[in-house]
Amino acid sequence: MTTTQKSLNVDARFVLPDNDCEQQATPDVEIIEFDYSKRSQWLRAAVLGATDGLVSIGSLMMGVGAVKQDVKAMILTGCAGLVAGGCSMAIGEFVSVQSQLDIELAQIKRDNSRRATGEPENEGDREKLPNPAQASAASAVAFAIGAAVPLLAASFIGEYKLRLGVVVGAVTVALVLFGWLGAVLGKAPIIKSSLTILIGGWFAMAITFGLTKLIGASGL
Repeated sequence: MTTTQKSLNVDARFVLPDNDCEQQATPDVEIIEFDYSKRSQWLRAAVLGATDGLVSIGSLMMGVGAVKQDVKAMILTGCAGLVAGGCSMAIGEFVSVQSQLDIELAQIKRDNSRRATGEPENEGDREKLPNPAQASAASAVAFAIGAAVPLLAASFIGEYKLRLGVVVGAVTVALVLFGWLGAVLGKAPIIKSSLTILIGGWFAMAITFGLTKLIGASGL
């Protein structure tokens, strides 16, 4: 009996609490997924503004370069386009996003008025609402950044044909970069996004250059 009791006591000492180990090994971890809809509010305005700045000012400088070989005329035209385009983008984006915000707020009020339980509105829905000031600022700053690329590329080159080639090359590289950046941040297809922006930019510059050259040749 004494030997049996000792063996039972030894076995009892080495019994591990299974429930405690399972609870320690499997802690409750809350996984928070990033809401890309919040990012898209300013990302869309920033990518649109940068692309518009690149294409607009690049095309404008190519159009001026089609009829005037003076570097000062090209730079002054680009600077005027940068200021005017940045202001236009900021105002237009603010009005557009503010209209969207008003529509969504009105829809939230209608949904709340139809609730029979009288529950308060969902705070998560309000956080997803667009921000007009944020979108406007992002659009204007991005436009200026995009417009600065062809301006800086042409500022230090005096030879006419080389200047045009450098402007096209700088705009091409920047378009691919902005397309890639927007696709990565927005979780969109990279190749499709970059090619779409690049082809559209080339098309705009080619049309502007060709039509301006034709108008200049007609003597108008």
